[in-house]
Amino acid sequence: MLTIMDRMFAFLGASLAGLAVAAGAFGAHALRNRFTPAELEMFETAVRYQMYHALALLVTAAILARWPGQAARAAGWLFVSGTLVFSGTLYLIVLTGSGSLGAVTPVGGLALLAGWLALAAAVAHPR
Repeated sequence: MLTIMDRMFAFLGASLAGLAVAAGAFGAHALRNRFTPAELEMFETAVRYQMYHALALLVTAAILARWPGQAARAAGWLFVSGTLVFSGTLYLIVLTGSGSLGAVTPVGGLALLAGWLALAAAVAHPR
């Protein structure tokens, strides 16, 4: 039986994946002639990491259903926050030209790394 937390992470994962597809299409078509290759590459990196971690959220929901616990819940929230900060700041840097946000991007990356460590702990030591 799925809990509210399992369903929330599955919902967020599916939503972020759909938004990644939309952002990728937007970047490939609407932004192609407006930004430099380096800016487009940064946008694509944001899309790619958003999709990876949207899928990670779906996996996290499945792991929570099998092995509920603090580590799996922490992994889910770290994936959500890390994706919003990492990909979000990259999107904003490209779309606004504000390079000052680049200092925040690594914080999102650290949250994503911590999410993977928490997910590994959830599987290695359930409960």
